[in-house]
Amino acid sequence: MNIQNPNSNKQYAAIFDMDGTLIDNNPYHFKAWKDLFEKYNRPEVTKELYEHKLSGVAGMPIMREFFSEYSETEMQELFEEKSRNYREAYAPFAQPINGLERFLTELKDAGVKLAIATSAAVNNIDYVMSHVHIRQYFDVIIDGPHVGKPKPHPQIFLKAAEDLGIKPENCVVFEDSLSGVKAGNAAGMKVVGITTTHTAEQLQPVNLAISDYTGLTAQKLAALFDTK
Repeated sequence: MNIQNPNSNKQYAAIFDMDGTLIDNNPYHFKAWKDLFEKYNRPEVTKELYEHKLSGVAGMPIMREFFSEYSETEMQELFEEKSRNYREAYAPFAQPINGLERFLTELKDAGVKLAIATSAAVNNIDYVMSHVHIRQYFDVIIDGPHVGKPKPHPQIFLKAAEDLGIKPENCVVFEDSLSGVKAGNAAGMKVVGITTTHTAEQLQPVNLAISDYTGLTAQKLAALFDTK
């Protein structure tokens, strides 16, 4: 049956970021960015710079901000260098966050529509899905280059809701990044923050904060829509 408020016949949708939300790969992204910035004499990639400027942001906007003297083609090549280094380092450790597959199965059985809305490009999405076999759960996948405005703009989440055929106010976003939480709130959606990258306090405002999916159920998710 569909997850819904007992007093309503609305259907809800769950929209997931990918990096740090479906998989805990941010330490590998951090290292890949740090190495790239060091190699090309960019600013030091500190934890603060990563959290506020790199995490949850599409690759090319990052390149345009920090590598602006390069051509678009050169920036794309440099970003591909970073992506290759990340993929090689992360491959032996790729796995879903604890409880994810059980939770996705429960949501699908409850009739919830599911989407991925990630700043990552298609090749990185395909890479993750080739190591973590969860693509079949999702009705829609939106990649970063597919939209014109990156997070914290809500465009990617609004696009996912549109493609799912669900109103934004009937969607819940799962995010680990500050930019993603801002985007989810700006979209007028419920937001669940997962504490792989930030503490629950840093992620506020969210409707719910979790460390993984082990204690989360479809019923608990539906309850978010019972409160304003």
